[in-house]
Amino acid sequence: MRVSDAAPSLFAGLLGAEFSRLPPQVAKIHTRQGMREYAGEVQVRRGKGLFLSLCASAARLPPTRAAGPLRVEIEATHDGETWTRRFGSHLMASRLWPSEGLLAERLGLLFFGFKLSVNDGVLMWQVERVSAAGIALPKRWFKGVVARESEQDGRYRFEVGATLPLLGELIHYTGWLDVD
Repeated sequence: MRVSDAAPSLFAGLLGAEFSRLPPQVAKIHTRQGMREYAGEVQVRRGKGLFLSLCASAARLPPTRAAGPLRVEIEATHDGETWTRRFGSHLMASRLWPSEGLLAERLGLLFFGFKLSVNDGVLMWQVERVSAAGIALPKRWFKGVVARESEQDGRYRFEVGATLPLLGELIHYTGWLDVD
């Protein structure tokens, strides 16, 4: 098979022509196939309270921590990607694959369906579907979910946050990875 005959990467396939509008470092992390490992730094803030702790545990979200090391392994195959994030000693893994035009992600007991778009060089993930342990949840509960990827000073940057109605902030983490 010639390189030009290869199937597009997961993100390129979902974004179509919009993929060409991604900054170089964001495109690079979403183009490579096989196993890759990246290192960087992350800062995590997690909400307090029993119910928020239960939600965070169900999704295997990392605990609060000041800026510290982050390692991310991405294994990209023909049918999707497995992301393993190491926030210090805390491990958070998820599986991503295409599903009905959305980026599907399994994170612990949760399933998300994200619509991807590119706005001003920022890759945006917008929640379209959510279920917990197979039970569909109202989309409106997840309006406070933010996931963005960008490039700043030649570095891949990310921001992920989730605020739940009536409960407040579940998680917010930001950081960077070296993708070269």
